[in-house]
Amino acid sequence: MTWLIEARGVSIDYRTDAGWINAVRDIDLTIAPGEIHGLVGESGSGKSTLALALMRYLAPNARISAGRILFDGDDLVPKPAEAMRKLWGKQIALVPQDSLAALNPSHRIGDQIAEIARVHDGLSPSAAHKLAVEMLRRVHFNDPEGAARRYPHQLSGGMQQRAMIAMALIARPRLLILDEPTTSLDVTTEAAIIDLIHDLIHETQAAALFVTHNLGLVAQLCDRVTVLYAGEVMASGGVSAMFTRPLHPYTISLLASLPRPIRGTETRLSTIEGVAPAPTQRPAGCVFAPRCPAAVSICDQKPPIETVGEGHLIRCHRWREIETGALIIETAPTALEPNTLDDVLLAPYTLKAIHLHKTFRRGGIRAWLMGKRGTKAVDDVSLSVRSRSTLGLVGESGSGKTTAARLIAGLETPDEGTLELLEMPLSSNLRARPVETLRRLQMVFQNPNDSLNPYRSVGAALARSIRRLSETKLSSVEVERRVKALLAAVRLSSDYAKCYPTELSGGEKQRVAIARAFAADPALVIADEPTSALDASVQSAVLNLLKDLRVQRGVSYLFISHDLNAVSYLADWIAVMYRGQIVEEGTVDDVYGFPSHPYTEALISAIPNPDPTIRTRRIRLNEEPDDQIPTVGCRFHRRCPRKIGALCETDAPPWRDAGGQHFIRCHIPIEELRAVQSENTLMTESG
Repeated sequence: MTWLIEARGVSIDYRTDAGWINAVRDIDLTIAPGEIHGLVGESGSGKSTLALALMRYLAPNARISAGRILFDGDDLVPKPAEAMRKLWGKQIALVPQDSLAALNPSHRIGDQIAEIARVHDGLSPSAAHKLAVEMLRRVHFNDPEGAARRYPHQLSGGMQQRAMIAMALIARPRLLILDEPTTSLDVTTEAAIIDLIHDLIHETQAAALFVTHNLGLVAQLCDRVTVLYAGEVMASGGVSAMFTRPLHPYTISLLASLPRPIRGTETRLSTIEGVAPAPTQRPAGCVFAPRCPAAVSICDQKPPIETVGEGHLIRCHRWREIETGALIIETAPTALEPNTLDDVLLAPYTLKAIHLHKTFRRGGIRAWLMGKRGTKAVDDVSLSVRSRSTLGLVGESGSGKTTAARLIAGLETPDEGTLELLEMPLSSNLRARPVETLRRLQMVFQNPNDSLNPYRSVGAALARSIRRLSETKLSSVEVERRVKALLAAVRLSSDYAKCYPTELSGGEKQRVAIARAFAADPALVIADEPTSALDASVQSAVLNLLKDLRVQRGVSYLFISHDLNAVSYLADWIAVMYRGQIVEEGTVDDVYGFPSHPYTEALISAIPNPDPTIRTRRIRLNEEPDDQIPTVGCRFHRRCPRKIGALCETDAPPWRDAGGQHFIRCHIPIEELRAVQSENTLMTESG
């Protein structure tokens, strides 16, 4: 086979105060034209380092200490920077994870995209602008001319990412590096971008390296996949074989840690114990051995990388035993006693949010007086959470999920509506809430970096929360005892009390944030996207932790996420929000089953399945600018694939009872929705 890019025996080091430290060791990786190659592994495994090395775009303190990187047969390693600049953008392009940080905020989108065509293809300004608009059209902008005139901050996250893809592809590069391009995007936007990448790569016959920690995306998008751990290749091969017949214990464990909706069953996810070693602490033998459930004495020696069948590589001493079935790695989720619907419905209410409204004014008081009423972020939303249960709140960005949570937490003040906590009135004014109320209601944010003080140790941060929210004055000895107990509850040793946030991994920081939320023994924890940026193995540990604490401490959760698989694992109940309104509410089985609102149906269809042999029928939704949200009729009608006519445009849809505490806001009769969902289920099961 002809390879466009080949990495042969590549090792990469970083210069630190302690000298040169190896980050990536002896890597072989190849990509053919028209192929999308997935690169997966936990944070710190070397994925981004390797991806940037393939285009010779490493940090100033990094070096390629060994190996060759062949681009169309030409070794890039010895090339000077000036020679590489001629390749960047024209032959090799990068789509980074943070599109907003990569775009210039002071230049219009169209000008930034056109600049690539002017520099690399020598087009005139008018010709380059015309091509930029065409590229925006190809990446599914509804109004490419209008988008070209906008600045980056005027586009949604999905639009920004599509603009970056248009910029990367305008010069028709032969190699595309995609570094976590969908991590922070909604599931519907993510699905649209994945379809776009697939179509464009196969249409242009470019080669693509897709770096991600989302194994479902790899299963649905990629042709081959390489699994990295601690800077080394653990396994590499075709996606179908790697996912359906994994032979490396690390690959097996990663796949087993993914949350999947299992109706009628309460489970605890399989996890990988421990954490990946730092570059300076990697063992001399198999780097995965300290965490491997199948490790034996021979694993103290470095395993060779071996070829298994056509193009399948494996680095493990025991892969033959796994292949023959002589060695079975137990990864089945642990069955738990489920909460029945009767248990949930009979439990007292921990939280009631009744008829909440919140409008954000745009343009200040003057615009308000002129009749510009602003954006209705939350429009007559009622939510309730029972004791020892979890309400999952899902929907795209801009649906109002986080605003609703902030209203409940007291971080925003509702225009209308009432709140109750433990069946007692809850003031909407945070300053008016007594310490007892603050103690009983806590919040875990998406990014622990923003909520942990970098100048305060973990122990000091936990101790501060304990002292401030304790019912009685505690001695230093008692505070220290509680700090150790909290760390133990989130599966961290007492040694972590001495650590600072910069010394912790992303998963460890999130565990500390959860421990701090539980410092005051809360009745309700609002968790706003607490696992969205975590690796699969860390995510499973955090989800298990939340479930364990719910059982042990009797806490209730309002769990906000765009990851419907994570929600289905943790939640008893789901509410689906769209443009400030609840459009569906019911048990997990009801919402994942049928009938479902057309918007919920689109969300569920967009979930990437980690089984490459199953192809779900995606429902692609058009994206509409915020200033075109319908003010009459159904708010979803412009995007709805099941719109039934003018009724949807003129009349607000009714709140229909679908039976068994399941409600849907839609004009379509329940019986018709049930028939549609039955048809979709049959189509998915038949492939």
